[in-house]
Amino acid sequence: MTQTARRTEEWYRERFDLFERSLNGETASPLHGYRREAIAWFEERGFPTTRDEEWRFTNVSPIAAVPFLAAPLGETPPVEEKEIGSFLFDGMNSIRLVFVNGSFSPALSAFGSLPGGVKVGSLAGALESDADIVLEHLLRQVPFDRNGFTALNAAFVQDGGFVYVPDGTVVEKPIHLLFLATGEEQPLLAGPRNLIVAGRNASLSLVESFASLSGGSYLTNAVTEFVLGENAVVEHDKLQIESARAYHVSTTQVRQHAASNFVSNSIAFGGRLVRNDLSSSLDGEGAECTMNGLSVATGDQLIDNHTAIDHARPNCSSHELYKSILDGRSRGVFSGKIIVRKDAQKTDAKQTNRTLLLSDEATIDAKPQLEIFADDVKCTHGATVGQLDPEQLFYLRSRGLGEVASRDLLTYAFASNVIEKVHIDPLREQLDGMLHARLKLGRVVQQMQG
Repeated sequence: MTQTARRTEEWYRERFDLFERSLNGETASPLHGYRREAIAWFEERGFPTTRDEEWRFTNVSPIAAVPFLAAPLGETPPVEEKEIGSFLFDGMNSIRLVFVNGSFSPALSAFGSLPGGVKVGSLAGALESDADIVLEHLLRQVPFDRNGFTALNAAFVQDGGFVYVPDGTVVEKPIHLLFLATGEEQPLLAGPRNLIVAGRNASLSLVESFASLSGGSYLTNAVTEFVLGENAVVEHDKLQIESARAYHVSTTQVRQHAASNFVSNSIAFGGRLVRNDLSSSLDGEGAECTMNGLSVATGDQLIDNHTAIDHARPNCSSHELYKSILDGRSRGVFSGKIIVRKDAQKTDAKQTNRTLLLSDEATIDAKPQLEIFADDVKCTHGATVGQLDPEQLFYLRSRGLGEVASRDLLTYAFASNVIEKVHIDPLREQLDGMLHARLKLGRVVQQMQG
């Protein structure tokens, strides 16, 4: 273990000791026992390195080199509602939970009416009011020993979003979890832990967005756990538009019971170094999982998407489409794994990964994987990497479009079918505008670097 790594682990151990002293009587709770196990594991193992197979394309040493300070619960700078207007998706009419530097902000949140039995609020509040529901599921889908980031999240777990939808209940309004970072002199670590439970025949749409109110450097280390009961239907739309100096690491784990349907749409535009881990376990016959992703990177950004779909029961299906647009000197990573267990006969799984390189210096590492242990299955996967088609560019220019407009039109066409899969109309429309703005920003950054 290097001296730098040792200092990193000692730093977080010291921060944990200070955190522990602030908890008073809570240190006797079962949850805090779990925190202690997690920090001990982190102290021994630290952050992952490129020697770890799951991290060999993503060097997180820039994160390990910064002494991030865990944001204290409830101690957030004042933020006015007018400052968050651009992050609220006009017309979405959602139930809204806002977190500033990882802490719940009641003043910025909006609940409205909820169907009977539905619980939406902060995790910290739910640990007091609904501890039986929370402790039945919390920390069980994502164990702390998955990697150093999940261990650090578990060690400092305090707050995040909590959603519980009982059996047979449909939540018509989208639920929006908005995580904001503010500018601070000391780089902050925000580690929200979200728990989403949908009962039998329940239905909901969850929007999870991450944004910044400044251009500062900070680390978002988020974990979201989903539990879907039999026949539950959940759409999860995740948007990451954080600061160009921010680090973003997220782990999302889904457990699906029989005939449940989970749809994920993951859009990543911001961040200096971004790592998204998304996994689903199809643990009931007839479950269906759809994962769609779009990453748009420029400058020196790195966006790494890791997905895993575990077909553990028969007659399940999964559909996966991930696309990347890379400009400047940016890097992309896609690692997608489909596992078909021995008893998971009649599995139908399709995985597609496509990357568009807009510059000669942009690179992608793609690793599609199939692990099949059953014999009666239909599984396909593929990855393609390319640039804009010169013949299509020539055709558009021959019809009177300029070079920039032609390139933008083809690039937008490449990405738009991922945006179109978002079912919430106001969100989809604003994502469309963000995509256009992001492509324009890529040109500006490219010109500055050139």
